[in-house]
Amino acid sequence: MAERTPAERVLSRSYVTADGIRCDVVGMSVEHRPDRGVTLTYRSAVVRRGHPDERRAVTLPWDDRSWADVFASPAPPPDRLRQLVHLVHAHLEEWWDTKEHDRRSAKRGRRLT
Repeated sequence: MAERTPAERVLSRSYVTADGIRCDVVGMSVEHRPDRGVTLTYRSAVVRRGHPDERRAVTLPWDDRSWADVFASPAPPPDRLRQLVHLVHAHLEEWWDTKEHDRRSAKRGRRLT
């Protein structure tokens, strides 16, 4: 198995959203596509106060090729890496917030048992 890039290592870390939702990442993969885009696949345990924990899987296509260098680099610029992590987390939060009422969002993820 190939060693993970710095972007893959950072993106696979658990995190807490601004509104207190904890996303414990239990698995994350990055598929590098021939078009220089990537597909991110997350398996997470989502922990919210006052709600039962949920285990979810979500796939995010990342078509913005301007980030290909950050995803693949063995030493990406720290500011670009931080920005990428912020953007990916924002996309994950958007998916979480819209999965119940947006068909496209719903298709990207599923509940795990």
